[in-house]
Amino acid sequence: MENMSLVPLELPQKLTDGEGGSYYAWNDVVFPFLGAGQIGYVLQGSNGVAGIMYPESKEEKVVKLEKGDTIVVPKGVVSWWFNAGNDELNIIYLGETHNAINPGNFTYGLLAGAIGILKGFSNKTIAKAYDINDEQVNELVGSQKEALILKLEQGLTMPKPSNYDLTIEFDEVKPDFQVKNGGSIRFLTSEKQSTLEGIKICGRLLKLDPNAMFGPIYYAQESGVELSYVTKGSGWVQIVGLNGQIALDTKLEVGQLFAVPKFHVIAVGAGDEGIECFSIVTTSKPRLAQIAGNMSFWKTMSPQVLQASLNVTPKFCELFMDKIENTTIIMPPN
Repeated sequence: MENMSLVPLELPQKLTDGEGGSYYAWNDVVFPFLGAGQIGYVLQGSNGVAGIMYPESKEEKVVKLEKGDTIVVPKGVVSWWFNAGNDELNIIYLGETHNAINPGNFTYGLLAGAIGILKGFSNKTIAKAYDINDEQVNELVGSQKEALILKLEQGLTMPKPSNYDLTIEFDEVKPDFQVKNGGSIRFLTSEKQSTLEGIKICGRLLKLDPNAMFGPIYYAQESGVELSYVTKGSGWVQIVGLNGQIALDTKLEVGQLFAVPKFHVIAVGAGDEGIECFSIVTTSKPRLAQIAGNMSFWKTMSPQVLQASLNVTPKFCELFMDKIENTTIIMPPN
């Protein structure tokens, strides 16, 4: 991730498209075996269903999905996804891929479909593994025509959601920071969602009111890479590196994806309609360090040190300290 591009990515590549739906990715996706841990966020839909099967588990966990829900998909699980509603089901998945077969890309393996793993084994191996004859092998392996997404035949009923606590509505998570007329920040960690235990990522939902600003901040403890997707509204982002040079300064629109490398400082501003961003951070313990605001280092620094380091007059130093006292991590519009 050290060589990542900071230019916001607008349109992912369409990898598959069929009667049942489409699958897009911002990088080439490979399909060897099961994927790295990731968090899914439902952008659209009111009646989605997902089935999750954990290794060595004797039961399938079936959950309902609707707009605003998040669902954690740990590494090594088997899953299926179904739209039981009349509107589109649109889900974005963000995850850490450092240990993937091809770092930077999700690693998936398909149990079924035109490129499913059974296609690679000989008929003799399949027959032995499942105790079936050659005719049954041909039906098992050769019946699937679609690669990834298919449309169900009439009369086939999918399992109904159970009460498994695998999803959480992000808006129901208690805000970690909230400012009147400014916005809110919510982190999704293992303390709030047990399925994140053992996965060194967390989710974040940033909501800014019109013309409000978040930051500048960076992640102080177990600093990780941040990957953010604009889910609503518009605005701007500025990212500065350790050498004090601007690494990214650009406008943001719905559907754009941008990355923040380790130890880089970021500020996000909302446009006239506000902005919302769903993010993952490659740390299990997010801790924001503020560069501005009443919780910043400037606030705790001795006035003499501040004056000397900034090379300012005592009068300006006093003014600066007074201003910091009245600012916060999210600033409402003036």
